Amino acid sequence: MTANQRGADGHRLDRRDVLVGGLSALGGLAAGAAGGMGVARSGAAPAPAATGEGPTTVQLAEHQRRAFHGEHQLGIMDPPQAHGVWVAMDLVPGADVTTLQRLMRIWTQDIAQLMAGQAPYADFEPEMTATTASLTVTVGIGPRVLGLRGVTAPRPAWLGPLPAFPKIDRLEPHWSGGDLLLQICADSPITVSHAQWVLTKEARTIATVRWVQRGFRQGHGVTNPGETMRNLFGQVDGTVNPVRGQDDAVVWCGSSAPRWLQGGTTMVLRRIAMNLETWEEADPLTRDTSLGRRQTDGSPLTGRAETDAPDLAATNGLGLPVIDEFSHVRRAMPDAKGLADRFLRRPYNYDDPPAPGRLTNAGLLFVAYQAELEQFLAVQRRLAEADLLNTWTTPIGSAVFAIPRGCREGEVLAQDLWA
Repeated sequence: MTANQRGADGHRLDRRDVLVGGLSALGGLAAGAAGGMGVARSGAAPAPAATGEGPTTVQLAEHQRRAFHGEHQLGIMDPPQAHGVWVAMDLVPGADVTTLQRLMRIWTQDIAQLMAGQAPYADFEPEMTATTASLTVTVGIGPRVLGLRGVTAPRPAWLGPLPAFPKIDRLEPHWSGGDLLLQICADSPITVSHAQWVLTKEARTIATVRWVQRGFRQGHGVTNPGETMRNLFGQVDGTVNPVRGQDDAVVWCGSSAPRWLQGGTTMVLRRIAMNLETWEEADPLTRDTSLGRRQTDGSPLTGRAETDAPDLAATNGLGLPVIDEFSHVRRAMPDAKGLADRFLRRPYNYDDPPAPGRLTNAGLLFVAYQAELEQFLAVQRRLAEADLLNTWTTPIGSAVFAIPRGCREGEVLAQDLWA
């Protein structure tokens, strides 16, 4: 136990004491967070020991750290990490703006320190924080938060469950909804797990866990940098995405959004079950036709490379479209340039233990970010109406969260909700 985890009388301090004590007990803590998040505490993990490799080890550790403070929250347009967990939490009954402030002050400090490789106040395994592995933590806000007593920020009309898609959805309540969201991503599953434990235990007197969803992509060093991931059908997944610095308006909310969302974004998380057993029965032609791309390399059926633009007007010798009318590519293609029908995809695979008598319980955590929810809905309506891939996929979870803007030095996450 470190010195900053004991009171003046020598008794051990617990973060729960601070939570129960309310905002008055947090005044000094908040000031410390604002002024010294970049300074290692006495409870921080020690610097890596010297090895025969000299400074290489330290350089690698620094390269794997992403800065917490900034205009936007991380974990969105920055390069996706190999592992992720999404934790939805529900605020305790009777929660109000003071309750929310307590949690956001604590999370702001703890997330900043975890991403910097420093042990948070109540982290009793500081050794676990040394490997940051490109850790990012993204905080989302659910609809009920905007209705808390004392919250003055307006609630966007779109913040709530998605419209029903009865032809395809088989939603299960335990994968949907939530008041708050933690998206935790890193290139090490141990780093993800430790950050999840620290942040959820800090919230235990304020919010309860509603659901947890874990996902993975190809690990770094396994594929070439920038290579598009494959889903568990073997398909290249996420070829056409907005480019950071070039298509920022597709993702980040602008001046037309409420002040607390300007610089933030809209997140949709869809849990999509994939029937690997029946997919195995499909021949290569059926697979390529349903997607509109070749499974081997992700190239469109009218092109040779993954990045070639699909030619939706191309026909074969019989005068039929080369890319089927109901293929996934055609149904998902934007109808117009600009913001319409465009959003950022950041998908992760999941592969959970199957139910008795089943071989698999696998699928895709389809995570989408967009400035306006309608950008996502315009595409989703077409996919729900007629997409050949619906033969093998079933959405079983759905949740929408507002992602507040980033946190600058001296600020608290989501502080515009009550400022």
